[in-house]
Amino acid sequence: MAVAPQHPQAPDPSAAAAADGRTHKTLSGEPIDALYDARSLQPGAGAGGPEDPIGAPGAYPYTRGIHETMYRGRLWTMRQFAGFGTSEETNERFHYLLEHGQTGLSTAFDMPSLMGHDSDHPRSLGEVGREGVAVDSLDDMQTLFSGIDLGDVSVSMTINAPAAIMLAFYVVAAEQDGVAAEHLSGTIQADILKEYIAQKEWCFPIDPAMRLCGDMIEWCTRRMPRWHPISISGYHIREAGSTAQQELAFTLKDGLTYVEQAVERGLDVDDFAPRLSFFFNAQIDFFEEIAKYRAARRIWAREMRDTFGARKERSWQMRFHTQTAGVSLTAQQPLNNVVRTAIEALAAVLGGTQSLHTNSYDEALALPTEEAVTVALRTQQMIAHETGVTNTVDPLGGSWFLEALTDKMEQRAYEYFKKIDELGGMVAAVKLNYPQREIADASFELQQEIDAGERVVVGVNRYAAESEEPIPTLRVDPALERKQIGRLAATRDRRDGAAVERTLAELREAAAVPARNLMDPLLECARAHATEGEIVESLQQVFGDYTETPVF
Repeated sequence: MAVAPQHPQAPDPSAAAAADGRTHKTLSGEPIDALYDARSLQPGAGAGGPEDPIGAPGAYPYTRGIHETMYRGRLWTMRQFAGFGTSEETNERFHYLLEHGQTGLSTAFDMPSLMGHDSDHPRSLGEVGREGVAVDSLDDMQTLFSGIDLGDVSVSMTINAPAAIMLAFYVVAAEQDGVAAEHLSGTIQADILKEYIAQKEWCFPIDPAMRLCGDMIEWCTRRMPRWHPISISGYHIREAGSTAQQELAFTLKDGLTYVEQAVERGLDVDDFAPRLSFFFNAQIDFFEEIAKYRAARRIWAREMRDTFGARKERSWQMRFHTQTAGVSLTAQQPLNNVVRTAIEALAAVLGGTQSLHTNSYDEALALPTEEAVTVALRTQQMIAHETGVTNTVDPLGGSWFLEALTDKMEQRAYEYFKKIDELGGMVAAVKLNYPQREIADASFELQQEIDAGERVVVGVNRYAAESEEPIPTLRVDPALERKQIGRLAATRDRRDGAAVERTLAELREAAAVPARNLMDPLLECARAHATEGEIVESLQQVFGDYTETPVF
């Protein structure tokens, strides 16, 4: 009779960690044991219930992914972020990316557009088209997507404070190409809480900004069934210096706050929740990032089902886009960034992302060149077709280390939720600068560790090169700013000035009535060719402006 082999008892993980005499921790500072086994898992971690916290792919609580077959059935959307100069230049880049296998468009706007300024505003000087594309009016939006069938391609727009205005431009641009709003698919970021927490691009005080965000969610719920009206973004929270736990907790709490607002407006959670999406960072700590995505799905499913009473499974399923970490890119030895991006992208894929942007190796220096963009896209294609990681669903599921990290990530998120609730909720916490201070402290601590050499950054504080050859970079021609200002002036000359003034006045009247949804007045402003800056300034006459209380 065969005898089963006898295995020695596994050592206690915590004892093994103490025995090696060194301290190991994740990028977020979470202690890491030397060895993990079944005893490392935490039954009922976080606020978990009696259900299996791991479960099966495509089944509640979706720890292992929201689809039963995941990438065996369909690959993630390869959605490269693009935008620079005027709408003509970015339109050319869009066509280039589509020709090279990209499956969705993602639009980067320049700083004036993000801040609600027209290109000829004094504060726009020197920034027009530098960090993204300049879009001042409906004319620019039409040029941006010229020759692209908006009923056929999925489009993402990364803009927040003036998101409702940009959405109005986009809807009207499609309308004039014969594509009705109900046929448009894609996402607009519109996550205004994240702006006050991390990215610092705002147009209005917090409360009216939340109203405008809610107006857009409500309007899209009723008029744009294929559109994701908000992409709740942890990416910028992480780029500002947060830990993975803070990115997870603050992002999900922002999302839950938007859900609360929509429910208070009388919307049925199952009517809008399936089209809420998320946007996460993929940092360099491989396993911690995968654990973050798994915990995010589990928490969201539980909160939507048990706290908000959602009945549809699609309302429980968290769908998210991922972008590799810009903050991890180094100006020193920039070709090393190809490796960093590949590792981060692999973490996003193994974590179950629905779409992915891979950063280009030269982005720490300038806007990416076409060569660098192609390498970034090829990185995704190689992960999809050469590595074998898409052959089975959730290949890392059940790993004691990964599941223990997921449990701990979930626990830390609920600790933050409790603190935020004690402060009166996320809006109150933001007004009190609570998440801002937490992120600032985490960022400072990490930089101290890098400066002291406790955290190794290859090519920066270890393995530095004595001399480096510069790499070719893309430079935006300063003449493009003058060109854009000329385009804007031509638009103002061609339009009906009286119609512009009438629609702006009607917008101000609607804004003064809290119960009015502002999307229809914004669409009328877009059709009249009112500019983004004119619309923002009109709303500021009603809402006022915003000045941040310093954290320090």
